[in-house]
Amino acid sequence: MTKKNHDADVAFIQALAELLRENDLTELQVKRDYGADDSLNVRVSRHQQQQVVTQVSSPAPMAAPAAAAPAGAPAPAASETSDDPASHPGAVTSPMVGTVYMQAEPGSAPFISVGASVAEGDTLLIVEAMKTMNHIPAPRAGTIKRIVVEDGAAVEFGAPLVILE
Repeated sequence: MTKKNHDADVAFIQALAELLRENDLTELQVKRDYGADDSLNVRVSRHQQQQVVTQVSSPAPMAAPAAAAPAGAPAPAASETSDDPASHPGAVTSPMVGTVYMQAEPGSAPFISVGASVAEGDTLLIVEAMKTMNHIPAPRAGTIKRIVVEDGAAVEFGAPLVILE
């Protein structure tokens, strides 16, 4: 029985590694419970730091085209750096890889909008990861200054979601 579980676990881990590669993900974590005292906790990740940095900064292309036009002036380039959502002190980042949803279900009102006030713990949006809907709470009370992601967009771990001031 133990040998059978071991073989199945090895096949499961290999399938996770292939899923990671095929979907160009950086990390997957899964826990399988077999019984009260028997479980398997697997974390598969790629340790290519250059790719992670590139993927985390990928939501910034919105700022890059605006800076491309006035590239001759040094002052706008400096404002682009300060306009980077990932470096903003009020940035709320994604705690996981997944898909962003701005409302609880299709057709319902979004959780937040620019200019809306939120209390600490209010749901800002949902990140779906492995068919689990994870509500992302406001870390503190404040006003939504900017929504960095779009509904249905894929996000990486650490990617900025909203700017909260």
